[in-house]
Amino acid sequence: MPFSQPDTVSLTWNGPHEILRIEGWGEDALRIRTAPGRSLPEPLGPDGALIARAGSPVSIEIGADRAIVRNGAIAAEIDLDGALRFLAADDGRVLLAEEPRHFVGPLARHYEPRADGRHRIEASFAADDEERLYGLGQQQHGRLDLKGCVIDLVQRNTHVVVPFLLSSRGYGFLWHDPSVGRVELGRNGTRWVAEASAGMDYWIVAGSTPATILERYTGATGRVPMMPDRAVGFWQSKLRYRSQAEVLAVAREHVGRGLPLGVIVVDAGHWPVMGDWRFDPERWPDPGAMARELDALGVDVMVSVWPTVNDLSENLAELQARGLLARTTRGDPHPTWLFDNRPDGPVRLHLYDATDPAARAFLGDRLRDGYLRRGIRRFWLDANEPEIKPLEPDRVEYHLGPGLALHNLYPHLHARAVHDALVEAGVTDVLTLGRSAWAGSQRYGAAVWSGDVDSSWEALRAQVPAGLNAGLSGIAWWGSDIGGFKGGDAADPGFRELLIRWFQFGTLCPLFRLHGLRRSEDEFVFDDLADLAETPPASDPARSGESPEARRRPFNLVDFTGGPNEVWSFGDEAYQILGGFLQLRERLRPYLLAQMRAAHECGLPPMRALFLEFPSDPATHDIRDAYMLGPDLLVAPILQPGATEREVYLPAGAEWREAWTGAELPGGGTSIVTAPLERIPLFLRDDARLPIVAANGQHRSRA
Repeated sequence: MPFSQPDTVSLTWNGPHEILRIEGWGEDALRIRTAPGRSLPEPLGPDGALIARAGSPVSIEIGADRAIVRNGAIAAEIDLDGALRFLAADDGRVLLAEEPRHFVGPLARHYEPRADGRHRIEASFAADDEERLYGLGQQQHGRLDLKGCVIDLVQRNTHVVVPFLLSSRGYGFLWHDPSVGRVELGRNGTRWVAEASAGMDYWIVAGSTPATILERYTGATGRVPMMPDRAVGFWQSKLRYRSQAEVLAVAREHVGRGLPLGVIVVDAGHWPVMGDWRFDPERWPDPGAMARELDALGVDVMVSVWPTVNDLSENLAELQARGLLARTTRGDPHPTWLFDNRPDGPVRLHLYDATDPAARAFLGDRLRDGYLRRGIRRFWLDANEPEIKPLEPDRVEYHLGPGLALHNLYPHLHARAVHDALVEAGVTDVLTLGRSAWAGSQRYGAAVWSGDVDSSWEALRAQVPAGLNAGLSGIAWWGSDIGGFKGGDAADPGFRELLIRWFQFGTLCPLFRLHGLRRSEDEFVFDDLADLAETPPASDPARSGESPEARRRPFNLVDFTGGPNEVWSFGDEAYQILGGFLQLRERLRPYLLAQMRAAHECGLPPMRALFLEFPSDPATHDIRDAYMLGPDLLVAPILQPGATEREVYLPAGAEWREAWTGAELPGGGTSIVTAPLERIPLFLRDDARLPIVAANGQHRSRA
């Protein structure tokens, strides 16, 4: 018999050329690990998504032609040849089954050896044409149901890889492999591919409802902590405030106008050069005093921290001497480039190695010395994918192994580095903001924003399903750059309309952050910056044929700032509307804090796909332009220019009231609702009472 039972938590199958282990791992869940040969590789352990724990005891039944492993609601059945399928334990219904691609191969589990000892791996499963699939982090394709999609498993700006799928068939599936790869969710099969892996590792859970599956998944990978109170409020940000004086002036103006403010953000370039991880004393003479004044105003300051290191950094020599930088495989020691304070033009940059515990400790020490001792405890982890230019992960070698095998893990371990430094310094309410994450990153207090999206209606429409799928992947703290990052002219009426509609949507997202690079006649406009960002440094071989004049790029960050991006920057009409939504967010703060607690305690995201609350209503399963904010408030953003009304589906199983007027509407049908520029369609469920309209009946700002 090929089966053995080494302990009470697992079953091992030994085939002629492969080993497979099924292990109980958390409530109603199993972990599957396989490898060619006779031994399993060491798992990721504490560096991975699954929290280190003893396996869960399972029921194992070994028969003449197969074995069955049961753990609560799920069972795995494996035959003598090693073919696997997963069943609902209560009724034997098939949840997911392996399926070979052809009777002569490849098999359902396929391994192709690589020169470095790893393998290119494929796992193939049968498809169900009626199945809907959700999650996989955050993409910009505008879809909620991912069935039929091919998704690249590679971290990049605006594309966040969290390799967890939630299925309408009643299971969740975590591909526990940080290797670059892809997943094909076809009508004729599902296939997971890892380009450089020591062995296959995945986790599967069964649940009676999507909410139960999310609860089990976040229990296995870690729950988000409780969000700090101020972070539930409004975040003011722009690219970029150049000095301590500018930051304080904006915060004082907010308070003076009676406008709520919870967080203000200090963006890139506040340092002497990248990799110094401290303030430039010339423009930030006393950051401790700045933090104290802001704290007295009820505002947290968040500071941008990049993982990149300039050749001119005071820390470079030690990082190099101790081997704490990521290495490259193509000769050039710099895996990326961008702009910095010095020197002028595109700057080649090193990357600290977040996979190395010593490098994480080094970064933690610098954060403590440069920021924590000055009262800064909120960090923006920008470019934490990490940003590699060109995006070829195999160009990089890490402490834990090659970039092709580990690229997707980098933002997870970078968040861990900052989390651990903060906890060691006594910070009990850790919060970081990154534009990338991996499975389990939420346990380190990692919030995610959707990256450098365009200032366009198309981009706004894509943010709704992007945020919903992020929440269905365990990322409870999510938001987008209100107004989009790339461009937007504050004087343009068309952009002002877009900004207002995006601001309304942002008011009702977990993170409420105004950010972006705005056009300004007397500033460096984004089109020019984008042109530079696509231009490699002059030393790049691809530019060797250019003239010296063409290669000259005098730009640096020292004096760069985009156009105005405060709520009073977009004209009186916009200001009145935006100010009203700032006040609405404040009125909803107790409700939002309760939703943050639900995420902390049971893994339910504040921003919820309708089917999370109404799983028995099939009409909700692919609604991607509306969502629930917690259990009581349905949000239907305006996503088209010039629109002053829209159709909204109100789920069956509840009665609804239009939040602005109190008009009663039945569930289970579509209604057309009016939405003048100052309103976003909102609906209260059953007897819910929320302060959407101010006590005085006014919504617009009177500041």
